[in-house]
Formats: sequence, C-alpha cells, structure tokens
Amino acid sequence: MNPDSLSASPLGRSTPGSAHYDPALLFPIARADTRAGLDLPQATHGADIWNAYELSWLNAKGKPVVAIGRFTVPMDSPSLIESKSLKLYLNSYNEERFEYADIVRQRLHTDLSRACGKPVHVEILSVRPAFELSCAPLRGTCIDDQDLDFEAGRTPRPDSLVLSEPAPFVREVLVSELLKSNCPVTGQPDWASLQIRYAGPRIDHAGLLRYIVSLRQHQEFHELCVEKIYGEIMRRCAPEELLVYARYTRRGGLDINPWRASHQPTDIGQTRTLRQ
Repeated sequence: MNPDSLSASPLGRSTPGSAHYDPALLFPIARADTRAGLDLPQATHGADIWNAYELSWLNAKGKPVVAIGRFTVPMDSPSLIESKSLKLYLNSYNEERFEYADIVRQRLHTDLSRACGKPVHVEILSVRPAFELSCAPLRGTCIDDQDLDFEAGRTPRPDSLVLSEPAPFVREVLVSELLKSNCPVTGQPDWASLQIRYAGPRIDHAGLLRYIVSLRQHQEFHELCVEKIYGEIMRRCAPEELLVYARYTRRGGLDINPWRASHQPTDIGQTRTLRQ
C-alpha cells in the first residue's frame, strides 16, 4: 500500500473534532490501494461489519439519545473508511437535534454509502434491548492448545499452511484467539478472534496455528489481514469452500469484523466475543 494515500488521514495525529454534524470528516481509502501487491485468490462474498458503541444525538427537545450503530460495508465497495475519521464523524452527531432515530439512520446510510461508493447497510440498535445481549466465543474447534515450538521472528509464513497426512475430505470450523496484527500507520496492536470454516482436504492444524502466529508483527488493516489469510489458505490448501471471519477487539468505541468467503453463508453470527 502506498503510504502517501494516508498522508491526509487523521490517523496517528492530533485532529480536532467538530461540535456540529460534519460528513466531510469521513476519510475514504481506496481498496485498490490497500490491495496493491496482494497477488492472492480473492473471495467472491464478504463484508466489513462495524459496531459503533458510542453513537449519540439529541432528540427534538434536546435530550440525549444513546444507541449502538451497526454498519455493514460490502467487500466490493470502492473504498473503506479510515476508523479514526469514522469516530470523529460519529462524534459530530453528539450535539445535533433529530426528531426521529430513523432520520439519523438515513443520514448515516447516505454519508457512509457516499464515502464507500456502494450502499452501506445501517442499523441503529437499542442499548436496552428486550433480550440480553451476551458475549460468547466464536463457534468452532479451538486450535490454540497445541503444544508447539514457534520460530523466532514474526514475518508471515504462508508456507506453514499444508494439508494433513493423510488429508481426507472434511468440513471443519476452526477457531483461534491468537490473531494479532498491527496498524500500518500507528503501529498499535490489533487483536482478534478468528474463525475459519472450510470444506476440502483436511488442513494441518499445527501449520495453520503457526501461520496465524506468524502474523503477529504484520502491519495491515483489519480488512486486508482477513483477505490475506483467506487468499493464502485458498492458494495453498485449495478447499472447495472457505470462509474466514475475524472479530477484532474494540478501539475508540468501534470494532471491525470482516468476513470473506467463497460462497454466500447462511449465517455469519453477530455475537460479541468476550474481548469486544
């Protein structure tokens, strides 16, 4: 990725917010720039699911309203939105009056869709739902308890991705809590729970865990990390079906949860993990 494309971004520098609603605060980043040099098989389905836990505005009488926003950005949108700019944009709603929540939802939809270049699905969720929102780990078999040695150095090791011997055809859902990468601008760590669903020759679990751990110092945005993992597994293990889903821990009141798949899944799941 060309670092010059982020030179005007608010990420990694002091940036004043706005006391009034301001869609100009949104900073789009071209996906083509972030994917430059990523010569890997690409998913045909996917999205980036953002949860905004600090969404607030005033009602018509000036009383604060608080809510949770959920924004689903298609993976094939021309642009993604830089996370700090989204935070600043959402904060610009804090002192604005809106008669109805649906007005806020429609405005969010319009602004985010314009910034991304494709329609963004927007939901506004109550902070006091009729049912209890619980936390739970991602569904699947956790591969983290393997007693393995890991090589020094933290450069991505896709050569660790191999098939088991023998490699019967299986359907598996595997989970790891050990995914960590770093922001390419600030160097700050990004932590995630990772789910891999696939059908095909059985992937060696030890090699998969070694590959996940090898990303520990890799510098990339959340969305591209998921695309990289998807592409490397597809290229080296050739499953008939593959879905890679990461739920990243919250930063600045936002979490990002990208998924990429070779097919349209019946259910992604929106349950928060304990670290979210």
